[in-house]
Amino acid sequence: MQAIEIARRMAELGQPQEALRAYTLAVHEGGLAPEEELEAAAFILQAGGDYEISYTCFLNLYRRGLYQEETLTLLTGAFYEPNIKELQGRYERNVKLLKKYPYLFRKDFPSFEELPIQFYPYSDDSYVPFFPARQEFGEFIDIRKPVISRNFFKDLEKPILAAEVYSQYELEYLRDNVRRSDYIGRENHVYLHYQDWGTFCAYLQCWNMRPLLEEEKIVFLIGDEIAQYPIDFKERFGIDYSQYPVKPIGIREVTRMIWLSQLQSHNGINFFAEILDGHPNLISAPAQMFDTTEEGINTWKENAKKIHGTAQIVKTTETVTRIQKELYCLKGVTDKDILVAGYLGDGRCTMATDPASRIVPALLLSPHFGYISYRILVDPKQNMTVLYSPEYEKIQNSPIFKNFKYIKSVSPFRRPTTSSAAGVRYTWRESQKSRETENATAVMDDVVPRLLNRSYLIDWQDRLFQDSVLVRFEDGKLNPKATFTALAEFLDLPYTESMTYCSTFGERDPESWKGDARGFDLRAVHETYPDFLGENERYFLEYFLRDVYEAYGYDFQYYDGRPMDERRVEELADHFGTIDRYIIESLKYATIHAPEEDGTPKEDFADDEIRAKYIEKFMKTTRENRLKTGKTLLRGLRFVNNHAQELKMMPLLKLDPALLEQPLYR
Repeated sequence: MQAIEIARRMAELGQPQEALRAYTLAVHEGGLAPEEELEAAAFILQAGGDYEISYTCFLNLYRRGLYQEETLTLLTGAFYEPNIKELQGRYERNVKLLKKYPYLFRKDFPSFEELPIQFYPYSDDSYVPFFPARQEFGEFIDIRKPVISRNFFKDLEKPILAAEVYSQYELEYLRDNVRRSDYIGRENHVYLHYQDWGTFCAYLQCWNMRPLLEEEKIVFLIGDEIAQYPIDFKERFGIDYSQYPVKPIGIREVTRMIWLSQLQSHNGINFFAEILDGHPNLISAPAQMFDTTEEGINTWKENAKKIHGTAQIVKTTETVTRIQKELYCLKGVTDKDILVAGYLGDGRCTMATDPASRIVPALLLSPHFGYISYRILVDPKQNMTVLYSPEYEKIQNSPIFKNFKYIKSVSPFRRPTTSSAAGVRYTWRESQKSRETENATAVMDDVVPRLLNRSYLIDWQDRLFQDSVLVRFEDGKLNPKATFTALAEFLDLPYTESMTYCSTFGERDPESWKGDARGFDLRAVHETYPDFLGENERYFLEYFLRDVYEAYGYDFQYYDGRPMDERRVEELADHFGTIDRYIIESLKYATIHAPEEDGTPKEDFADDEIRAKYIEKFMKTTRENRLKTGKTLLRGLRFVNNHAQELKMMPLLKLDPALLEQPLYR
């Protein structure tokens, strides 16, 4: 029996919960006839099931011209009418505020009943607009979706002007990130232009205007009033902003973070940090270990406990900086406050920051981890897989990230085989340098961890990646103008001269690692480090990362298109000759800790025979892990979040073809 038939039978037998489950399954499976879809959605709604399913089904049927009278009645009765009072109350409160607001020059607000749009709530902050005059539903809108969708701050020569901004999130972003006119000694209001008065008024059902109007930063221009931009406030309102001195950036003025996220090692994150260094609208520092950042914050907290009252701090002006005094005087200090204060108080981080800019600088943060590990938790029955990374969990749960209101994530990415080979090269060098020390290191398998690291797959429900982009390392090197013009647009920054060269604290073309390529040296693109990763390893990587190569524009250099089976996986995994050579050689000198439970040494690894047995056992386990991973991935796993929602590929930064200096790297 089909799910729809089971649902009907359960309903006939008076088993509503079983019927509800079957109707829900029927909708998820799809393939229902229109009358069956209407039947299922109506039952789910009446039985108290997932209202989003019913809402979506009714809306889809209406848009297809099917059962429009019935679905409109159901949508209106279930989702619009119960919320009319709230929508009308919000509209009238906003109208009352705007009638008194000095920088909205039109006051002929229509009555609630005359508004041209009705908003059918889907959740607290998301709606589907309905246009009664056309009897049409518009596209789904989420007014608090944490995404900055355009380059508001592309040109800072004049006050900010933006048209048709309907997102509450973006309106608050403009309020928070455009500095007050009296803070920078010149006219600096945010000018918002709306062509249609009726549409502007209709959105007052959804917005909360009170926090937007309190500082009187915003000037609303309707229709032809755009000709007034920019307004001479001295002449028109008698306000002379030039009399005010520039006010230093305050700790809590900084509300947005640009996060250079480290997907994997050796993907070029230092290169991108060097490009963003010196930007006049950023507070930046080189990448540092995330643990070091947390330790610094905790140290400040411990020191703060020793200080009795702020009066003592304020008096010691000769030993305490402005930023330190401001931090100690804040109430309810957060980890974010401490981090921002640390950056603002370090002159190197702000040496290029323009204190008189129209906008508050963003804080650039690029936390590193010594090692990024991923585990895949497989449900074989559902063919679904959940990714888990302790390092990512640290970021996700960090109070630093939680307290930044606006976050844009940039993830540098490099051809997987090249970055893997570079990783082996780096760990081999480190193992050689450490041979004569008490903690000599070893080269570890770099292939399996890169296959398991699917961090380019993002959870669309995770705030940290809702406003994110992946940027190819090769594009930044080969086509810097196109890449960094596009990156500036995504980050909502002006494209400046500082983005045309690499620097760290002002030093041009610094050397990240001794002997490595600096600045725009193309060796890092063309050098594939063939001595550190063999063809079998590269073939293995390319096959199991086919989705990456397709999504991010990389051609296969080793995978030949042949189908893969378990026998082929075994052939490849048993012949990772190049990387295995480095692992084995490094293990001959590595410090190996294998204590018993009571802490005494288990074996004397200084003995060559015992060490050889250990290495043999280690390599056997490594090969078994490769086989297990390869055979697991052969299933074509579906990666989901903790709510069983499918993960999506992080969007790739798109370049303007007209700005390309060289053909796109393949």
